[in-house]
Amino acid sequence: MGADLPDDPDIPPDDHAGRPDDQAGASPPEMRGRQEYYADLRVAVSKQESVITQRVAAAEQAATANWQETAAESRWMWTEYQRRWPPEERPPADRSSDPPGSWRGLLNRADNGRVEAACDQIADREEQQISPALRALEGQDPDRHLIGFEDRLKDRDRIKEKVHDGIKFLNRAPEDVVALVSDAIRYTFQYRETHYTQGVWSDIGRLRDEGFKLDRLRNSWFDEQYKGINSQWIEPDTGQRFEVQFHTRISYEAKQLTHKSYERLRAKQADAFEELVLEAFQKKVAGEVPVPPGATDIPDYPERRADAR
Repeated sequence: MGADLPDDPDIPPDDHAGRPDDQAGASPPEMRGRQEYYADLRVAVSKQESVITQRVAAAEQAATANWQETAAESRWMWTEYQRRWPPEERPPADRSSDPPGSWRGLLNRADNGRVEAACDQIADREEQQISPALRALEGQDPDRHLIGFEDRLKDRDRIKEKVHDGIKFLNRAPEDVVALVSDAIRYTFQYRETHYTQGVWSDIGRLRDEGFKLDRLRNSWFDEQYKGINSQWIEPDTGQRFEVQFHTRISYEAKQLTHKSYERLRAKQADAFEELVLEAFQKKVAGEVPVPPGATDIPDYPERRADAR
């Protein structure tokens, strides 16, 4: 090889790696390796996500199929229960002699009027303040929705029953007893099982961000006769209490299936054997409700001892 002359152009030989025409449009070897790595990683992650999605879908389908069998069997069991203990057929009570404006002979005219006024106030607060906020929260997460919204206001007769008991045993004014009814307004959020725990945590945060005060939360996913989470909240400007329940589709359907059984037990009118049958029925239904991953980790508020569950 001859020596470079001062006037010779500084051009590398043909086999030199630094020739511009050899590098046009090409990436350094380490860059090509990194790009290939990330491309392979994206493919692997996509495949993994697809497998997980398929497994989740299969698990949900299996749970749905199993629940459909359970629901059908539970309805048959309830029919058999009603054959053994048929609902009492009572003629309507004669209220013709009740004083005008009173309620079922249990609340006099003045107390009944005060309860009606309190219920009107509750309905106004629900319509003007609480329901619009809950509807707005619903729109923040498409993976769950409010269910049973049309039943958000408690039946006034049921409120009056509680007021009668409160006046009798608590010696409180009618409107004060109404204010203590925590579920006079009630909402239910329903989630997919795979979204449940994250969704509940998020909605608790959203409710607090709206300014609502959490007064009580009870996690009943441990319970033998009922699955779900019930919470009680207070609207700060008015002090109005309301309830928010957190359910999956299956736990909500289980609640609906056992509601009449729950009411019968609550009435304290069943004998010991009938109570055993009703409790066994509720355990059967609740025992078939799948527990969402992480649901039992959501703590009560205020927290209670583990042995109190």
